[in-house]
Order: sequence, then C-alpha cells, then structure tokens
Amino acid sequence: MILTAKTLYGLEKVLSRELAALGAENIQAVNRAVTFEGDRYMLYKSNYCLRTALSVLVQIAVFRIRSANDLYRRCMKIDWSLYLDSRSTFAVSAVVNSPLFRHSGFAGLRLKDAVADWFRSRTGNRPSVDSDNPDILINLHISNDLVTVSLDSSTQPLFKRGYRQQQGTAPMNEILAAGIIMISGWNSRVPLIDPMCGSGTIPVEAALIASNTPPGKFRKRFGFQKWSDYDKDMFIAMKDEAESLIKPCEGMIFCSDISGDAVELSNANIRSAGLTDMIDCRVEDFRNLKAPSAEGVVIMNPPYGQRIRTDDSNEFYGMIGTVLKHGFPGFDAWIISSDREALKHVGLKPSAKTTLFNGALECLLVNYKLYRGSKKHFKDNLF
Repeated sequence: MILTAKTLYGLEKVLSRELAALGAENIQAVNRAVTFEGDRYMLYKSNYCLRTALSVLVQIAVFRIRSANDLYRRCMKIDWSLYLDSRSTFAVSAVVNSPLFRHSGFAGLRLKDAVADWFRSRTGNRPSVDSDNPDILINLHISNDLVTVSLDSSTQPLFKRGYRQQQGTAPMNEILAAGIIMISGWNSRVPLIDPMCGSGTIPVEAALIASNTPPGKFRKRFGFQKWSDYDKDMFIAMKDEAESLIKPCEGMIFCSDISGDAVELSNANIRSAGLTDMIDCRVEDFRNLKAPSAEGVVIMNPPYGQRIRTDDSNEFYGMIGTVLKHGFPGFDAWIISSDREALKHVGLKPSAKTTLFNGALECLLVNYKLYRGSKKHFKDNLF
C-alpha cells in the first residue's frame, strides 16, 4: 500500500531515516511529509515507532478534477463500503491549495456529501459525522487539480504520546523535541543537558530515544484499531517485537529550570513515562550550571516571542552565550528560537542552522561547537 507520514517542516530528512530503519520501501521526502510503501504490519509499526511523524495516511484514491462538482462525482465512484458502513462515524480533514475552491472547508463538505450520498443511495442510511472522535478520519489533499484521498490511520496526532500528565506554558511539541535530538546526533554515551526544561519534553524524548522505547508505547488507541480489517494479533506481535528492543540508557540525561513549578511538571511527566532512573531533574539557575563531563550535548529552548520582553531578550541571550562558552567547553550546544535578533547576541559562531517550526512560529535551530581553548588548539589536539 502507498503510505504518507506527515511531519513538521524541516524534519523530512529525519523522518526518512526513521522509515528506512523500520524497513519501509520507496521512501520519498516531500514538503512536510514522506511517502513510502509497506504492508499492514508496516502501517502498524510506523504508527507505533516513528518519533517524528504527525500521522500516517493510507492512500485510497488519486485523480484530477476540473471543478468542485468533479470532486463530488469522483468521490462518489469510491467504494466506501471497504472502509466504513452506515453505522460508522467519520470526519474529513482537508488541505486545499487550488483555485477551484475558495476554502478547504467547502472541499471537505463536498467529500462529506459524497460519502453520505453513496451510502444513502445504496442502503437508505448514511454514516454520521463526528468531528471529535470519528471511527474513520478521511484526509483530503488538493493541489491545483490533483486530488488525493486517504485514510488517517492515526486519527489523533502522534505527538500525543500518552505520557504527558501536565503541561506548562507553551510546551514544546514532542515531535519537534525528538527531531531536534535526532538532528543533534546525540548518542547516549555522553550526557545530554536541557537547562531550561519547561515541562520536560526534551529530556523525556531523549530518554525514549536512548532506551529505544517506542513512542507509541503509552498510547491507548490508534485510528486503525477501529477499521474493519484491523488485525489485533498482528498488532500485538508488532508491539512485542518493538518492545523487545528496549534497552537501558547508557548515559545520563540532566534537566533543570529556574522555576520550581516547571521542574515539578517535568518530574510528573518523567514519572509517568517510567524514566526516573534515566533523568535527573532539579531546580537550578542556568547561570550556575557547569558541565558534568568533558563532553556532551546541551539542547535549549529558551524563552522567545511572547515569553520574554523584547528589551530583555538580547541581554538574556548574551548571558546564554557566556555561560555556554565558559561553563561547557568541549560540549555541542543547540538552541532553538524564533528571535533571530536575540540569537545574534549569543556571541558564539554558529556551526549549523536549520529552519524549523514550533507551532506557527518559524524558528532557527542553531548549533555551536564549544571548543576547549581556541578552535585551532582543539583541531591540533583532536587526533
């Protein structure tokens, strides 16, 4: 079957590597998504094991249209009895970029009408629409005149891992956190430090990666479990295989925050995920932190946007650069922020920059190599 894993902008390559590791075939990265091929086992496995996927779609129809009426007519030709019946509930999620439609909602409505009329003409009854908790979530994607109709096998977005008990102000999306960690190239043999941890998303995702724990382990349901062809035995076998690969974390993960409330939230989420042995979380002022080892990785999501006043941000980011330079020699530092002006005041030379989105905010993920002594001295003593 042809599958599409949706993701956040900038994480397409990371997701492609994840899919290759799972054994997916014909992997192709596109904007905010990766298409691939696989069987039902791969469908279940991709939902359960992918860290940087928002959802996994199963393609059921592709066609071209000339008008809004064409959309209705072509959707009426799909055999909807393969996917739901008149007792099912369904919803439509539409993404439309086409001059044929004024807005996505209208295109979604035409698809809903087609599904309802298809069943009414054959059974006299029609399935009900349930936007909150549908049995079947139909994904409609229209680009100019090209229409793709898919079933969303995840239904609820995959960033809803199931371990989060509480969340603080502006919590980081779990998929973004996992993507940043994977971009950083961190291996669990060296410490990872998040000195502004908020509700603990980065350290929790890091521990899941280090222990090879599937991110779907904490979820109660996936959309495909309501499908008529759901194979419970296959799903259980896939889970058993994935969870047999869980291993102890080799290194240590440290996280802290100046806010006691934030640390309390983090520890609640860490306990919920069963990761207290892997993560040390405590109240600390970043200004007082020192590296616990000669090398490691620092990943930071400092305040930006509405979380900090503009007149304070430049000074604050300057402090971050000073602490990193003097307190963490030999480390690899990564900072994500939407405040490009403030990032200039970090005062360290960036080694790499990646554009990502944290919600609607366009951000930069910036890497700083924190050499011991001068960069020349570091290179001279590297080998």
